[in-house]
Amino acid sequence: MRENWRIKVSVLAGASALAFSALTAVPAAADDAVEDLQEVQMPVGVKIVEGLAPAAGADVPSLEPTADAPFSAAAAAKAAPANTCLGSTAAYGVTGCFQHNGDIVWAGDTKKDGMSAAVGVYTDYGRAAEVCINKLGVNTWATCNKDYRETGNVRLRALRYDGDTGKFYQPESWSGWIPVDGKY
Repeated sequence: MRENWRIKVSVLAGASALAFSALTAVPAAADDAVEDLQEVQMPVGVKIVEGLAPAAGADVPSLEPTADAPFSAAAAAKAAPANTCLGSTAAYGVTGCFQHNGDIVWAGDTKKDGMSAAVGVYTDYGRAAEVCINKLGVNTWATCNKDYRETGNVRLRALRYDGDTGKFYQPESWSGWIPVDGKY
């Protein structure tokens, strides 16, 4: 009888810890209002790159949130044209994606809050992290054209950036690993 009680208490304690961690560790969704921004420490030596406006007439990704339909990155990569963004991620005020044809990082600013959209790019082969900053204002895209190793993968991190202080803020969101060559 005593062993049953211990098992029940252990299960209850584990479930409580899991529920608490889910409540405190989940980042805010892209459309959720942010009342208290928390500073994010970036890796030492991260390079900050100011994004450029896309060329006139360029195909730009949509800043509208995507539907809640199931998504298969592999299926999207096979069906998409070569200039399509893959590995999209979004957090409050920021949308980011990676265009494998040309190795272009897109940073979209979706909130008028005095901050800039920031999309960090990390590789799985040791290249120093970089952050593409969109200082062009709300409802705009900025691009950072990079040259990544074709056999590597990149991962995106969407967050806010305050250009006056040079600090980054949560909420943030990470993409999964995206193959640079676009082939899943």
